[in-house]
Amino acid sequence: MRTSKRTQILEAATRVVEREGVKSVTFDSVAAEAGLTKGGLLYHFASREDLVQAIHQYLADQWEAGMTAAAGKPAADATPAERLTAYIRVTTQSATRAELLFMLEGATTAEHAAPWNAVIERWAPPPPPALPTDDPATLDQFIARLAADGLWLYESLTAERLDPELRHAIAERMAGALGRDDD
Repeated sequence: MRTSKRTQILEAATRVVEREGVKSVTFDSVAAEAGLTKGGLLYHFASREDLVQAIHQYLADQWEAGMTAAAGKPAADATPAERLTAYIRVTTQSATRAELLFMLEGATTAEHAAPWNAVIERWAPPPPPALPTDDPATLDQFIARLAADGLWLYESLTAERLDPELRHAIAERMAGALGRDDD
């Protein structure tokens, strides 16, 4: 299947962010990276803000596609345990610099955060405000989510990279700690 121009632009913008950071996303830098004219970008994105918002959505969609693949089905068809297991398996992989920078940048505005939050809501919703401390299964699920998020952040912010086999073993250990009894 041929990559659409819009996808080509978003992939090019992601490469710019990988090398130079979010602030470097300009029509000129992305057009040069994509091998297009500035006018070609303007056809697809009316403003830099439109482009940045589209990058947030594109990266969040890729993250969700990974979870869908890990679960073998969309979130709507998966049980809570299957969703959390897929979230753990995908989140324990190292983030790219672009993913990390856009997730952090996304926290600055509700509009930028919306694509990321929507994925999290579908796959690993936060526990209720009053997490029942007398329910070991619910606690274990939340601890597993925190551990997956922590491993993702650890590898994203440090120069140390875990051996892929170790990272896989950690993800499977976390996933195995989750009860499969819930619906």
